[in-house]
Amino acid sequence: MGDSSKEGATMTAGMDLGDKYSHLCLLDTKTGEVIEEGRIRTTAEALEARFGDAGRLSIAVEAGTHSPWVSRLLEECGHEVVVANPRKTRLIHAGSRKNDRIDAEKLARLLRSDVELLYPIVHRGEDAQAHLALVQSREALVRSRARLINHVRGTVKSFGARLPKCSTAAFHKKAPEGVPPELEEALSPVVEAIASLTKTIADYERRIGEIAERSYPETASLRQVAGVGTLTALTFVLTLEESSRFEKSRSVGAYVGLVPGQDQSGGQDPQRRITKEGDEMLRRLLVGSANYILGPFAPDSDLRRHGEKLMTTGGKRARKRAVVAVARKLSVLLHSLWRTGEPYEPLRNSRPSASEGSDSESPEGGEAA
Repeated sequence: MGDSSKEGATMTAGMDLGDKYSHLCLLDTKTGEVIEEGRIRTTAEALEARFGDAGRLSIAVEAGTHSPWVSRLLEECGHEVVVANPRKTRLIHAGSRKNDRIDAEKLARLLRSDVELLYPIVHRGEDAQAHLALVQSREALVRSRARLINHVRGTVKSFGARLPKCSTAAFHKKAPEGVPPELEEALSPVVEAIASLTKTIADYERRIGEIAERSYPETASLRQVAGVGTLTALTFVLTLEESSRFEKSRSVGAYVGLVPGQDQSGGQDPQRRITKEGDEMLRRLLVGSANYILGPFAPDSDLRRHGEKLMTTGGKRARKRAVVAVARKLSVLLHSLWRTGEPYEPLRNSRPSASEGSDSESPEGGEAA
């Protein structure tokens, strides 16, 4: 929302959202004078009662657990809503005086001054949020299963035994034969829980596949890339939500936190680690795909060649850097395939004509690592 969107709003509001109560600060948009301060129950009924007939307001809230549904509700009431990025609004999260009332006023004043100071983000729609919750639930179960498997293996090792090597999906079938008799009472229920989790995870994956095919046909374009499965493609689409959200595909690498941070000052520009901003799960899935692309079973491609070239220089950490670089280029490629709908050409940039006579952005992103 730019400054022009506040022209019809005579008051600017900041809301610090809490589980039970949210604190509100209302400012006069022209003078900056505090008109109202107070708190409201964080329920749909209370918010509709307060803001349903309040006239048009510009309202700033911080991104958090309640911000998706609250921002939708306030927009339905006719208000302009800005969702602030809490990682960027240092004035709020790192202030020496911090409480809900002060945070609400700071949000309002930042919005009144310049909306860009809030680094606004856009929440996905309700359907997309529900579908992403399905993906996140699967992820939570996968992590829980991994912890339980590690517990079983570690406990067996402490008794001088070892469990057979097997896939995660087959662990509950293979593990019992390697568990010492004295540990059966302790570990059998855990192995049964792992079996139950494995079945539930498989059910989630079937459901995710159905949703991708029915509601997100664009994921088929992304799955043309070897190493990108339905889960990664759907998470990518749900996290970005709209291909038009980014004017240039190369901006996606920064959005998912796969570009180095900057700390430039004067003549100094030290190399820094990647920012790790954006969605952690999507970043982890892209890195997993990059590991496959650089692994022994992936077919030849520009992405693979790019990573292999990086692995020949850089010392001990060369592979890790190459994986991150490939993951970043992969994010650019996936957005380009989504945006253009072009068929994927694995060796497009390796053609002699690919780099001649054009400055346009290619599906591989056209960027250096």
